[in-house]
Amino acid sequence: MGKIIFYEDKNFQGRSYECSSDCSDLHSYFSRCNSIRVESGPWMIYEHPNYRGYQYFLKRGDYPDCQHWMGFNDSIRSCRMIPQHRGPYRIKVFEREDFKGQPMEFTDDCANVHEQFRYHDIQSCNVFEGYWIFYEEPNYRGRQYYLRPGEYRRYTDWGAVNSRVGSLRRAMDFY
Repeated sequence: MGKIIFYEDKNFQGRSYECSSDCSDLHSYFSRCNSIRVESGPWMIYEHPNYRGYQYFLKRGDYPDCQHWMGFNDSIRSCRMIPQHRGPYRIKVFEREDFKGQPMEFTDDCANVHEQFRYHDIQSCNVFEGYWIFYEEPNYRGRQYYLRPGEYRRYTDWGAVNSRVGSLRRAMDFY
């Protein structure tokens, strides 16, 4: 069971809202979000309702301002708890849409996809096991995208604005 607390002001001040499950629209609970405390579970938070816009992966800990979760502003409008996964992790990525072109399979985090895969872009992927986070830049930086088990025939299927993937990480609450 996960628990996340959103605060309207920095340093855990102002009105707060506790959440322990997915919420597609947080707007009625607070007007802005400037700090977050994750008490349990890994979470994805989203800039817009219905799990759209910028995405941010948060594990257990305190985030006293939006810079601590690499946020651009105080707009957090939806959140999703990442389910616990104890088994193996496995994802296959492809250089082209519809699972075409050069494939590469990963079972562990990769800080620099280009060094491993030799491509800067990933056009499609299949998540076989576990939950994954794609990062636009190497070393787990830049825009983030949450991927659940399933097929992603093109990068827009995971909410990306382009096909650049610099690093990828298993979505876990411990590192």
